[in-house]
Amino acid sequence: MGSEGLFGSRASLVTLLILGQAPAARGPGRAGQGRTDNAPMVPAPAHPKDPLHGLTLEALLTALVAAYGWSGLGERISLHCFTHEPSMKSSLKFLRKTPWAREKVESLYLFMLREARRNAAAAAQ
Repeated sequence: MGSEGLFGSRASLVTLLILGQAPAARGPGRAGQGRTDNAPMVPAPAHPKDPLHGLTLEALLTALVAAYGWSGLGERISLHCFTHEPSMKSSLKFLRKTPWAREKVESLYLFMLREARRNAAAAAQ
């Protein structure tokens, strides 16, 4: 699949996450599985009160790293896993075991979404 991963480039993943759309998986499914009719799929009910619903910690962290970079993330949230030899694997491991740090990351992600919506609304005017 190359360096783009399962959902495409990181920039497009960030855009999908900011706009509140779930990324679609690529590639064919297995033969004989899934839907057999050609009717359009009805999207699952959204949770407008919880923008974090259905997002994995990895998706949140990927979007934050794409937006701010590791150094910018380390400046905004002072965590050792962001400032000293950061990697996705070590950061996820730490954040899964440390609830207070995960709350800070989720809070920064929500802030990023608010700022993106404000900027989009200002640009539209």
